[in-house]
Amino acid sequence: MTEITYRVIRSKRKSMSIEISDGLEVLVRVPNGVQEAYIEGFVKQHRGWIERKLEKRRAFLERHPEPTKEQLEAWMTAARAEIPGRVAYYEQIMGVEQSGIRYNKNKTRVGACYQGDKISFSCRLMAYPPEVLDYVIVHELAHITHKNHGPDFWRIVAAVLPDYKQRRLQLRE
Repeated sequence: MTEITYRVIRSKRKSMSIEISDGLEVLVRVPNGVQEAYIEGFVKQHRGWIERKLEKRRAFLERHPEPTKEQLEAWMTAARAEIPGRVAYYEQIMGVEQSGIRYNKNKTRVGACYQGDKISFSCRLMAYPPEVLDYVIVHELAHITHKNHGPDFWRIVAAVLPDYKQRRLQLRE
């Protein structure tokens, strides 16, 4: 059995958690004052979970290597050209109106809806099929009406994209 190497991050928190970073580093977040022996036990207890997540992350990185700076810029250009038209199309269907679109290079949060009905999209969406892009757009526009992920929110998404669950799975893969 190989030993799991991890980094401890102490802070003002009440619980312990483990996460796998983008660089395959195991991070253990703990409250200030927790003893090393307790942390080691926590890591040993979650060894199986850590190994599964590390393997899943490695496989993901093999399938989706980090894009070059040039690729990110190309995606950003494509996003600025393509997304506004798709947003306008779905705004008409959904009867909503956003107040501004922003673009970023986020890795994990590919879409967001902010106060004042501003929405943002990661240029990394351009690496996905068009149906996934449409799902993220509809998802964020639905937040203009419902700020949470309650049943009413999902009814709006399903009314526009009946196959949204399949699209969502594609995004998560």
